Amino acid sequence: MRTGASGRLIDTVAWVLIEDGRILCARPRGKDVFFIPGGKREGAETDLQTLLREIDEELTVALIPETVAHVGTYEAELPGAAAVVRMACYTAEYAGTIEPSSEIEEIAWFGYADRALVPPVDQLLFDDLAAAGLLPAGERTAEG
Repeated sequence: MRTGASGRLIDTVAWVLIEDGRILCARPRGKDVFFIPGGKREGAETDLQTLLREIDEELTVALIPETVAHVGTYEAELPGAAAVVRMACYTAEYAGTIEPSSEIEEIAWFGYADRALVPPVDQLLFDDLAAAGLLPAGERTAEG
């Protein structure tokens, strides 16, 4: 495992939601980049606990724990920082209506052509989803 020059690892968990060949992405308030929804583990939280908490906090929906399934875990250097981001990705069904919380400035549905708009670790997920036929290549489809 790579840990960057400082040895710092940023451990995150993300929710992969794909509808109509597009993946849900979110732009946090005060940031200019979109991410797969999710966030950093707090203390000794498990992946499941982190995922449930973060998605409730960011998108005001409740993930259904028994439907959570691991998609993959990705690692990439964090641009401009001596750190590596590890992102454990999961799919899950949910209850409620997806709405950005006060933490989130904007949500959008991205196609594979929008890959350049997300960080390197997210791009690895985009590549795997495209290879599996879940995120078709094509014109940009980002919509709020």
